[in-house]
Amino acid sequence: MVISGTIRRNAKARLLREGVVITESTIASLRREKDDVTEVREGYECGMTLANYSDIKLGDVIETYEMREKPRS
Repeated sequence: MVISGTIRRNAKARLLREGVVITESTIASLRREKDDVTEVREGYECGMTLANYSDIKLGDVIETYEMREKPRS
């Protein structure tokens, strides 16, 4: 279930277990029902896999984020 924001395929992700960062990876695949999708919005359920990590357990939290360049001022 997406709690807030949106999740995009190929976005950078952080897996948290009991508040501790377990791994940092990317979203390898993202599915809504039986369809491959590019993004899932807040309030919808989805299935996802992380690249190079498969030990996801009940209660884990996946945070996604986007890196942006900020010009110097």
